[in-house]
Amino acid sequence: METIKQAIRENRAYFCLDCGKCTSVCPISWREPGFSPRAIVEAVRLDDNGQVLHSDYLWACLTCGRCIQVCPSDVHFLSFVRDVRTLARDVYDEEGPCSHGAVVQTWMRMMANPTLKQNRLDWLTDGLRTSEPGESDTVYFVGCLPYYETLFDKIGAQGVEIAQSAVKVLNHLGIEPIVLADERCCGHDLLWEGEVDTFQKLAALNTKRLRATGAKQIVTTCPECARTLKMDYDLGMDVLHITELLAENELQISNLQPPTSNLQLTYQDPCRLGRHLGVYDAPRQVMAALGLELVEMEHSGARALCCGTSAWTRCGATAKCIQVDRLRQASATGAEVLVTTCAKCQIHFKCAQNDPRLDDELRIEIKDLTVLVAEAIDKSANPF
Repeated sequence: METIKQAIRENRAYFCLDCGKCTSVCPISWREPGFSPRAIVEAVRLDDNGQVLHSDYLWACLTCGRCIQVCPSDVHFLSFVRDVRTLARDVYDEEGPCSHGAVVQTWMRMMANPTLKQNRLDWLTDGLRTSEPGESDTVYFVGCLPYYETLFDKIGAQGVEIAQSAVKVLNHLGIEPIVLADERCCGHDLLWEGEVDTFQKLAALNTKRLRATGAKQIVTTCPECARTLKMDYDLGMDVLHITELLAENELQISNLQPPTSNLQLTYQDPCRLGRHLGVYDAPRQVMAALGLELVEMEHSGARALCCGTSAWTRCGATAKCIQVDRLRQASATGAEVLVTTCAKCQIHFKCAQNDPRLDDELRIEIKDLTVLVAEAIDKSANPF
């Protein structure tokens, strides 16, 4: 198939040396014998009939980026997988096994309807100062946080609390952000699952609304939103994860009282923020500025272990194994809090903790860094 050959050419798959370095670092390969990024590349290259487009392994990849760090031939494996998934969906209507009954994908598809009316701003409470379009240089892109709040309420995921904390933090920095009532999902998950047409509809709707604000920068608390808006949209606006903005304004948080005292924390590097966008230092700078003691896990920074699931797809035994392994690494540090900067990482870890068979083995508190900064602001305003 010419389309497969194009995906091979554009992503340098012909340059694969079959060395196996990608297999040695792939978290799926460690747990599913037979799976390998190298093997997927080889199968696609040798498959003239497109049979590989029916393979379950095509949807197993987490697109976490560990493989491309060690590839000596600069094979663009992440975009290669994304392109081949698009072909599998377009040609054979194949798709990865959805978690949560495809609820998340369904609301994304609903948001692609330009006439859809949403009630997105009920989470804004008194005291949170925002601006109308044209009145601020900054947009806070909320993403799907309010929807996650409803879907994952039973496991205590911080959805709305992260959004509220973000506005409070931005207000502390002297920013009253624009928050759009008609914002759509950024489309990250649909894009990485090969549903490009729907992604493009979401991107077009968001691009029109974001440009119309007249703002110069977009701040988000979601690494996947940050990655998508920065790399997959054409906005002509600066895009920052909130930890980057906080690191740039370190002095404005360094005089805050720590939100917790005498506690050690460890930190989960999200794949999209770390390996995709190269942001490793900013979250650590923020924790240091708050006076928090960070204890690194065995694998951290560029070598951090993924949270186990990508795009709400194929969340089964392998994903649970990765999540449990990561939580054990966090517990092994002796830290009392696992800090996240990605709502999905938090959801996946809290879901793993919810397994009654694990008892209290993985009972480490999990909190978002933006929430911790907001707590420091509150504590400094009301020290007693």
